[in-house]
Amino acid sequence: MGKVTGFLEIDRRDRRYAPASDRIRHYREFVIPLSEEATKDQAARCMNCGIPYCHNGCPVNNQIPDWNDLVYHADWQEAALNLHSTNNFPEFTGRVCPAPCEAACTLNLNDVPVTIKTIECAIVDRGFKEGWIKPEPTSKKTGKRIAVIGSGPAGMAAAQQLARAGHEVHLYEKNAKLGGLLRYGIPDFKMEKHLIDRRLKQMEAEGVIFHAGINVGVDLDAKSLVADHDAVVLAGGAEKPRDLPIPGRELGGVHFAMDFLPQQNRRVGKEKIHTNEPILASGKHVVVIGGGDTGSDCIGTSIRQGALSVTQIEIMPQPPEKENKQLTWPDWPLKMRTSSSHEEGAVRDFGVLTREFTGKDGMVRGLHCVRVDHKLQPIEGSDFELKADLVLLAMGFVSPLHEGLLHNLGVNLDQRGNVVADTVHYQTSLDKVFACGDMRRGQSLVVWAIREGRQAAHAVDAYLMGETALPR
Repeated sequence: MGKVTGFLEIDRRDRRYAPASDRIRHYREFVIPLSEEATKDQAARCMNCGIPYCHNGCPVNNQIPDWNDLVYHADWQEAALNLHSTNNFPEFTGRVCPAPCEAACTLNLNDVPVTIKTIECAIVDRGFKEGWIKPEPTSKKTGKRIAVIGSGPAGMAAAQQLARAGHEVHLYEKNAKLGGLLRYGIPDFKMEKHLIDRRLKQMEAEGVIFHAGINVGVDLDAKSLVADHDAVVLAGGAEKPRDLPIPGRELGGVHFAMDFLPQQNRRVGKEKIHTNEPILASGKHVVVIGGGDTGSDCIGTSIRQGALSVTQIEIMPQPPEKENKQLTWPDWPLKMRTSSSHEEGAVRDFGVLTREFTGKDGMVRGLHCVRVDHKLQPIEGSDFELKADLVLLAMGFVSPLHEGLLHNLGVNLDQRGNVVADTVHYQTSLDKVFACGDMRRGQSLVVWAIREGRQAAHAVDAYLMGETALPR
């Protein structure tokens, strides 16, 4: 513990945002990092608790007190080594993770947790800047061939770990570029895509072989792929969106969020958009249905495209401004969360059920809504109308896509439609076929995907070699 009284003497200070009036004019990241000295001060606030609850709060079990102490003592290179021992891609989590570690921090009992996410991001960014983060190819080759299907954070983590174990790893992605949801789902203003490309260069130097633009199960027979490899890892994510089958759903202008967001990411990335119907919010009244992170991303993107107004509605009641720490800590609390996109000009409404989309000439023009009580039952006489030229459905994802890959393979699915596999062996109902990430656990966080990719790699290596030195 670097500074025993640090948490008493130093106030919590976090990264700031560029002004909304400036940042909505572009799609670049707008978070302003702390200075090196300020970051060291924030690391000094860590109490080095006897029971570091942040470890359990973090799905990849980052050794947070350890690298906080190293940052405080200005040993940034050792901090980067420590951070990468548990997390393959801290530059991703340092930008888009909701930081359950901070919710679990002991100082959060007083609403002033250590700025763990900010320090994590500073460590990895410093590591790349100084050239400390390099490819780690292995000279030991096992002669085993492994196919990883899906190049999101779970697939990338599994592929990198398995390549470092000496296997020949082939990473398949159906889109034109690798990265999965990181590239096509998360807007550039939250995470720029050169960060993904930088990691892919490292992975390529470590021996991972990329196959972009190949939809396994459609373009390539999945059973043949399994036959040609010693193991196959399914890491395709949960891409089937939750629909809203109400009257007027067929109207033009009602779209899934994940039809809208990838189009803009492709525009920014100068990729071709394969559709005759570009989805744009420019000059429109936009309504986003769903109050989670995807809905927030739709808000920020719509505002940058020049929407006339953006309204976000959520069927659940408005959460409390602050949680009851006695009941929730150190677990992730339910409370009111306001994102940077919300601050850019969106109107939010809670306890709202959409009954019907109304339109004219085949295009959506509004929503007929009703307010609901705490049991989600309609309140009589509370009906109202919302004007809308574009409606974005951001109500989460129900399962992976079954058409193509999963039907082709015939793997067992659970009641929710996810691939059945446990969290010890990660093996599916088929021999030498494994599953991890959202395809196995359902819609979740980037940090959970990284954890599952790492643990699946551990299981695959043990399966092929009889033992493994890979960490879980």
